[in-house]
Formats: sequence, structure tokens, C-alpha cells
Amino acid sequence: MNPEEIGHLVRFHRKKAGLSQEKLGFIAGLGKTVVFDIEKGKLTVRLESLLKILKVLNIHLNFQSPLMSLFEESLNEKS
Repeated sequence: MNPEEIGHLVRFHRKKAGLSQEKLGFIAGLGKTVVFDIEKGKLTVRLESLLKILKVLNIHLNFQSPLMSLFEESLNEKS
């Protein structure tokens, strides 16, 4: 998924939730400029900010990779 697609995803969920950019930013503890930047697909948005927005909108990330099972095993070994 590229930055523009992430922006469209966030905008879609924000509008369906009935939130303005300002309100979403407030709930996430960020400014509306951050929401605007994400929705426009800007690459300079901090990962921490994006994750806060996704959490408020109840959007979950799912990582996929041919090595994912090996990665998960390595996490279990550390426990």
C-alpha cells in the first residue's frame, strides 16, 4: 500500500466516523495538520502519529511476508 492509498483509507474511515480532521487530530492527541498530511499522502509524517490516527479509527495493520512464520518463531524463542 502506498502513501496515497493510506491517505484515502484514513479519509474514508474518518468520514464514515463523522469526524472532521480537527476532531480526529484532537482525539489522537495531534494537530489537524497531521491528519491533513496523512490524507494527502505526505511521506514526512511520523510513524508514531500515523499509528495514533489508525488506533482512533480502529484500523489494524497486518504484516505479510514469506518469512513471517520464522519471525513469529523467533519471538516465541525469546519469551
